[in-house]
Order: sequence, then structure tokens, then C-alpha cells
Amino acid sequence: MEKNRKRMCAIIILAITICASTVIPDFAIDVQAATGESNEMIYGADIGFLSQLESQGVQWIDDAGNTRDALVLLKEKGVNAVRLRVFVKPPENFIWTKPDGTTCLLGYADTQGLLYTAKRANDLGMKIMVVFHYSDHFADPLIQDIPSEWEDASTSELEQYVYDYTEYIMAQLAGENIYPEWVQVGNEVSYGMLYPSGSNQTNDFTQLTKYLNSGYDAVKSVSPDTKVVTHLTHGSGVSHFAWFFENFITQCGGKTDVIGMSYYPYWTSAYDGDCIENVAYNLSKMASQYDKEVMICETGELESNPTGTYDLLRKEVNALKAVPNNKGIGVFYWEPEVHSSILPDGYTLGAAETTGNKKLHFTSALNAFQSDPDFLNANCSYEIMNTYSQKAVNVANGSSENGVQIEQYGYGDWASQKWRFEKIEGDYYKIVNNNSEKVLDVKGLSTAENGEVIQNDYNDGWNQQWKISTTESGKYKIQNRWSGLYLGIMNNSTDDGAWVVQMSGQSDSSNWFLLLSD
Repeated sequence: MEKNRKRMCAIIILAITICASTVIPDFAIDVQAATGESNEMIYGADIGFLSQLESQGVQWIDDAGNTRDALVLLKEKGVNAVRLRVFVKPPENFIWTKPDGTTCLLGYADTQGLLYTAKRANDLGMKIMVVFHYSDHFADPLIQDIPSEWEDASTSELEQYVYDYTEYIMAQLAGENIYPEWVQVGNEVSYGMLYPSGSNQTNDFTQLTKYLNSGYDAVKSVSPDTKVVTHLTHGSGVSHFAWFFENFITQCGGKTDVIGMSYYPYWTSAYDGDCIENVAYNLSKMASQYDKEVMICETGELESNPTGTYDLLRKEVNALKAVPNNKGIGVFYWEPEVHSSILPDGYTLGAAETTGNKKLHFTSALNAFQSDPDFLNANCSYEIMNTYSQKAVNVANGSSENGVQIEQYGYGDWASQKWRFEKIEGDYYKIVNNNSEKVLDVKGLSTAENGEVIQNDYNDGWNQQWKISTTESGKYKIQNRWSGLYLGIMNNSTDDGAWVVQMSGQSDSSNWFLLLSD
């Protein structure tokens, strides 16, 4: 995370050509610009605070008001990867007093804490990124303090410490059969790491490169397939990225597999405005010039403005998808599971709202991770939850017969409430029930308002084909190809057993959530 941001801005303004004056080629964010094979987009969440908050009694609730595992809820929101940090020797209470005198939680980010959360994520089938801060607390462009146990080391000893510590942590993960998809060697190393010897502010990248390469080699010694990320702050800083990677890669032989960035417009808008175009340019430029994958390792917006956060995430996803040759691989939110009311430093860029004492609910911001066609994976099952009634689309009585009415019912984790979206052509899908293996069908080819929705064997009819689109708030509309009408609930009912019908898209009950089931 970009810490001490007000102090940091002054440094960045002096060191980097700001967006307003940066000259870059014209760049249009165009999802269709990508070429090559399609890869799964990473919709990630940094969850470093999670286990510490759980130990303090914080709970997360779903849309129906039920207490649930926050990781499971995140997965249901479309999050498919987590980002976890590790410190060398953090304080025993995992609380850090920052240079300005304020305190913040660190999360249970020692070796034991890392393994605990990594195993939870791994068990849920989520990909994992591990971030080495090479400090006893948060590292960022202003603060890259040497771990207390390394303070008297020479530069050559520090190189070895970086290698040995990285190798040790990777070996601990491997011992649990966990091999991270990515590892960040250093965090926000825009101006170096392990200050003062690893600073690059005099344009000397020699020692910094040795430290970064030492970490790279250690990662590969344990897990050759893990991709190493070099992560800078201020993703809209075109001049800074050009300067850093020209020196690090071209001049000094730096090793990396992925170029990563932080982008927090809330912190940078005071001097560079909304620079998503510069972020997009940076992503494509770095990918093309160095033949590297690129990602946004950290981002966030105000918890009080979920619509704005949703829009930011969609812009970032579009920018990543526009990177040539599918080298734009994903984005991580820092940290969605928090709210300012439960953090001692009052951090306001989470994606949760408070619903009571230590009870949090994820906002609609994360629906941005469910808005891509890629989200509808034919190999996964989904619950289709009505946003108005908070009930699930269900086959009445769990029947496997043709012609059975489709209804809404309180969620019971039944196979009759689980559906697969199998692509037909273009934007259209057949929606297949897990229990009956039959599809949603508009009865009798009706084009009438409140026409009944039933299940039937698939016959390639347009009345069995559905288009999924998102609203501005991140909800879904499910539109029948034949009639042009939308899936909804008869009379906007909230009752169990109320019929699922087709209707105009203006009804309250024509909006839905798609929740990942498995």
C-alpha cells in the first residue's frame, strides 16, 4: 500500500513528470485491441489484514444478512486471487507506529500468518501472490527500512540475506504444497529498497539490481514456474516507469517476469487528475518494450463511493484487456475487506460498509469483477439471486421433468438452485440447471409480459437463449433472445414460490446477482 501519501506526493511531484504535462501517444482504451489466446483475467484482493481482524471479532455478512467466511464471499464476488504480505520480524502485536506517530495494523504477516492464510486461499482454489517487504513493517517509496536483524550487515551480506530469507519462505510454502503464482520481490520499489544502500535516487541502480536479482534467483530456486513481479508506485507516471526499467532491465540486467504498479487516483488526483489513459499507456508500453506481462498490484477508491470504485475497476480491467498479446493479466484491490471504522488509522479505501458493531458487508464496488464475459465460466456453477427479493432461481420441487415452472426460493444450497452458463454464440448463453440438466425456456415462445419461464430439454430455440448484461450499479439483467424481455419475478413478489417470468427491464425484480457456487 502507498503509505504516508501526503508526504509522498511532494516527492513524486519533483521526481516524476506529472500526468498533466506528460506527452504520450494517443491511446484509446479498446478491449478489442488485444490479440493472441485469451487468458483468465485475475480479479484479485489483498487480504493481509483478514486474519488479524477475524481475531478481533470482525465478521462479514452476505446480502441476506448471514455471517459468512470473508474469503468465500470474495470468491462469490468474482475474486479469483489473493495477495499476501510477509515481514521479516514484525512486532509481536502486529501493530506498527509510523514515523508520523499514528499506528496501523500490520496483519498477521509473519511466516506462520502467511502460511495460515495462504492455505485457506489455496483450499478455495484461489491463486496466490506473496509480497516480500524485506522489512519488519510496511515498505513503500518513502520507507524501506532494513529489518532489525539485518541492520549491521554489509551490502554483500544483505544480498545473501535477501536470498536466504526468500528461499526459506518459499520452501515453507512448498512444504504445504503451495506454489504462488506470483511473488513480489520488494514492495513499491520506485526509489529502491533496503535504504540507504539499495536507493536508486542518484540514478545508480547497481546495488538495487543486485538485491532484486538475489530475490528473483531465490524464488526460482524453489519454484521455477512462479512469476516474479517488480512493483512500482504511481502507475500513471509515464516518465518514472521509463526511467526505472531502462536502468533496471536495460542498463543493469535486472530480472523480472511481470511489471506491476500501484494506482490510487484518490491520492494522486490533486496533481495529476484522472490519468487512467496514462496507466493504460504505461501498461501497454512496458509490455511491448520489455516483452513482460503487466498488472495493477494495488488499487482502491473511497469506501463511501462504491459506484466510483466500480467505475475505476472497470476502467482498469479494460486497460489491461487492451494490452497487446494478452499480457495485461489482472488487478488486485487493496484491501476490500476493511472499513475505516475497524482500523486504527481510519483507512478509507476499502470496499466494505459497516452494518453494526464489527459487522461488515461488501459494497457493490466488487461487482466490477463479475462484469466480464470471462466471468461466466461454463465449468462453474452459479446461484442466480434476485436483488429485490434476495431469493434464488429454483426449479420447483427439484423436478427433472420438462415443462416444470421456475420459481424463486430462499437459498438452500440445492442442486436445483445452481446453474451453468454455456455460451451459444455471440453474447448469448443457455442456462443449464445442475440437477435436471435442462435449460431455462420461455413457455410457448411467448413474447408477452409475464410470460412463464420453465425448464426444458435444449432444442436450440431462441426462447432458450439469454443475454447477460450489467447495469451501472454492477447488477445483471438476463434478457431472452426471442422476446427481448428480461428475467423477473411475477408482481415483484418477495414470496417463496413466486413464479419466475419474463418482463420489461424497468421492474425492480429484473435485476440479479450471479454468485459463484463452485
